[in-house]
Parts: sequence; structure tokens; C-alpha cells
Amino acid sequence: MKLWITRPMPPAVADRARAEFGAEIRDSTAPLDPDELLFALRAFDVVIPTLGDLFSHGVFAQVPQPRCRLLANFGVGFNHIDVAAARAAGVRVTNTPGAVTDATADIAMTLLLATARRAGEGERLVRSGAWQGWHPTQMLGHHVTGKRVGIVGMGRIGQAIARRCHFGFGMQVAYHSRSPKALDFPADHVSDLAGLASGVDYLVIAVPGGVETFHLIDGAVLAAMRPSAILINIARGEVVDEAALIHALQARQIAGAGLDVYEFEPAVPQALRDMENVTLLPHLGTATEEVRTDMGHMALDNVAAFAAGRPLPNPV
Repeated sequence: MKLWITRPMPPAVADRARAEFGAEIRDSTAPLDPDELLFALRAFDVVIPTLGDLFSHGVFAQVPQPRCRLLANFGVGFNHIDVAAARAAGVRVTNTPGAVTDATADIAMTLLLATARRAGEGERLVRSGAWQGWHPTQMLGHHVTGKRVGIVGMGRIGQAIARRCHFGFGMQVAYHSRSPKALDFPADHVSDLAGLASGVDYLVIAVPGGVETFHLIDGAVLAAMRPSAILINIARGEVVDEAALIHALQARQIAGAGLDVYEFEPAVPQALRDMENVTLLPHLGTATEEVRTDMGHMALDNVAAFAAGRPLPNPV
């Protein structure tokens, strides 16, 4: 069985992949280009792709009878893979749920706190050498403890964020999802997204990417938010209409934003980079050694099950 891993992996994962499967590991950290996508389907039995490796309907159309029989995605999000087209071509798809939950929730709180308390702006001020010392009205930000947070999406990650907000900061939690959830903390289910946006101090996006959530946060939702409210996105960039967000920030419809993902990633609009009230991170949601290693082992567990003819642990 030939296994190809499309990006460099943490050492423990790379060692296991080579020892157990004789894996070939691509050196580049960039997404697969169009020729490499075709090569992946034609030359390997199993591929471990990740975010940015766009296995679209068009790619499968060019390789109607692929050698590849499993895309063991490295990551919980798989909107870069057309799952229906993969299935039609006889290619199964798995992902790595669970491993990413806590790390992604931690990044949501990092962005919420950093944006509310103007941490990025403050650090830039200190580094510039222009800080003139403490005074009573220096860089006044937004309080977090006891405020109301709205979470869009109450899956594993949404619930982990909500627990941190409620138990850690005494925040009042409201959320929007298709149906109410049975939760182990108090939270108000709000069926109308704009209604949720209008009633919270912080709006945190925690839904999967894909067609159903594309531009879910649009101009109307942003216009419903309070002028003092802050938007946090740790989901997928395309969930937020980036042009509408820029307009809302420039028009001061909202107070700020904390972003770990971007609509046309890795491109980040200059308008966002120029704003002091926006915290920008380079997609760090799962970026810890432990989590990325766990994700890699989970992907390899799916490969091992496939190779042994066992049920796949994490099919999508």
C-alpha cells in the first residue's frame, strides 16, 4: 500500500507513518497544486491531505477511476474535499474530530480576551518604544467577566468555548443552532441568528465550513450587532463575508474582531491588517505539539483500519 502525506508532520507522526506504512511525506508546507492533486489520486492508495488541498468535483472528474481509495484528512474540517464526488469515485473520507476541541476553544478565548483588552495594540505600542507610561485612561478596552456571549454553533468546540466563558469568566451564554442542546451549563437557545447577534457583547463563530454556512455571517447579521460588540471567528474564513466585515468595522457598526481564519486564506486584506481594533492570528487553532501529534495519530489510525479491512474509526 502506498501512502502519501501532503505536508510535513510532527516527528512522532512522521516516524510512525514511515515505520508502519512506508509513507512518502511531501516537504512543502503549501497546499497541493492542480497537478499534485491529480498525482495524489493516480499514484497512491491512501492520501493524508489537509486544509487547502482542494479535492474538488473537478479534480475527481479528471480522475474518474483513481487508484486512491482513502483520503484520511488531517483535521476536523473537510470542506476542502468534495465528499460526494469522492464517494462517487469510490474514495472514502475520514477526519480527526475530538483531538482539536480544547485547543481551538483556547484560541477562541485568546482572541476574545486579546481583542477586548486591546492586547495586540498594547504590545505593538510597547515594542515601538512609544509607550509613555500608565495613566487612568490608557487604552481602555471592554470588560469580559459577566458579559453576554453568543456562540454560533454548539457542537464539541462551541460547547468547549461556552464552558470556558461560563465557568471561567461568569459570562451569560446564548447560542444559535438548528435545535436546542442538552448542556451541562446554563445557556439560552436563540433560533434567530440576527436576534442572537443583537443581544450579545461577543459573538463567537464555531460552525463547520461548507455550502450550508457560506457567508452565514453577512452584512445583515453584522448590522444587527451592537456598536460595542466584538466578533470572533475560529471556524472557517468563508463563514464570514469578509467584505461585509470590513465595512462593519470601518463604519464602526461593531467595536472589533478577532480572527484566526480568513475567507481567502492565506491572503488577508490590507484593510484588516491596518485596523488596530482587529486581532489577527495565522490559523493557530490547533497549533500545539500535543494536538497536532494526536491529529496525526488519529489520521494514521484511520489508515491502519483501512489497510486491515476494519471499520474506519472516523468516517465522514
